Amino acid sequence: MTEKKSISVIVPVYNEEGSVRALYTELMETIHDLGRPYELLFVNDGSTDKTRDALQKLRGITILDLNRNYGQATALDAGFKAAANDIIISLDGDGQNDPRDIPRLLALLEEENLDVVAGWRKVRQDAGNIRLLTKIGRTLRHILITDPVHDSGCTLRVYTREAAKSLDIGGEMHRYILALLRWKGFRIGELEVNHRPREVGVSKYTSSKAVRGFIDLLYIWFIYKYSQRPLHLFGYLSLVSFFFGILSTLWTIYVYFAAGLHIARNVWVAVSFFFFLASIIFFSFGVVIDLLLRIHLNVSPYEKRYYVRSVTRT
Repeated sequence: MTEKKSISVIVPVYNEEGSVRALYTELMETIHDLGRPYELLFVNDGSTDKTRDALQKLRGITILDLNRNYGQATALDAGFKAAANDIIISLDGDGQNDPRDIPRLLALLEEENLDVVAGWRKVRQDAGNIRLLTKIGRTLRHILITDPVHDSGCTLRVYTREAAKSLDIGGEMHRYILALLRWKGFRIGELEVNHRPREVGVSKYTSSKAVRGFIDLLYIWFIYKYSQRPLHLFGYLSLVSFFFGILSTLWTIYVYFAAGLHIARNVWVAVSFFFFLASIIFFSFGVVIDLLLRIHLNVSPYEKRYYVRSVTRT
């Protein structure tokens, strides 16, 4: 009989002192029923309440205590990098994700030989403003990066080790994990999961995070289409500017001969100069960014994006 693969369960938490005990109890029941070697990692993302005290009372877990609050994406990234087992499972620490969905996600991952299975919260239990923001975000994702996933914001997912370890995320990039993995060629599945109302605490999702998420979406759009060929994007812009520069120059010549307007007093001379200059700048940007990407892909970063204050095993 084939030996069952080991699992690492990652739970990022920020000011969730009222949720962690109940979630831990549910998780332990589900994990024990799976009958697999496991580790349970809670990533404390700089909580300012008594979340860390609540975590230290739990048995058989590993606590990654980040130096300050970096955000969910960075907390997930720290968990992915610390995970040691074959399959990595992530879920929110607020209790809205149902741990009883994990066996179904895990079964689909192994039966279909997928790299990731994402939860789809088809029936959302969030406030109306959050549902509206997520609908807007989904529409923008579909337009810019043709993202077919129904729910890119659901943290409840099951990853192969290779897929999770390939990620390097921060900011609000946790919403685009699936887009990044699809861009890298990993196989992605989706399964409807239960979404429960929040019973304690308050949601950390705000309109400001939605705006930052949109900025990250533009970044994803760029790397999705042009990370391997940034010179093409800026080359297109350069050619367009050069074309308008030619048109403006021709119009300048026409005005000079037709209306007798002296070049020194013709505003179209400045417009032509602007377009030609923009053409040179766009092309130069493309060359520089292409070189920087080549360097980035071959050189390790000099500075870490986050710091783990301590690692505690209970």
